[in-house]
Amino acid sequence: MAVTVYGVCAVSFMMVMYALESHSRHFIAAFGLGCALSSSYGFLAGTWPFGVVEAVWTVVALRRYLTTSPAQPHA
Repeated sequence: MAVTVYGVCAVSFMMVMYALESHSRHFIAAFGLGCALSSSYGFLAGTWPFGVVEAVWTVVALRRYLTTSPAQPHA
């Protein structure tokens, strides 16, 4: 039950941060964190394909964060 609650919170956080990405590059970093949390949930729940995909999204989000200038909002 605790893993399910953790998963709901992690995936919900990830989705909200994705929706807010256009406001600030900090939300891109937060989305990356949400992906990492969702990835850990995938591995904890025994659904390793989900964990792997979310790990890839973590890397994609962090690369996007690093390549977006602080003054430039994400489009």
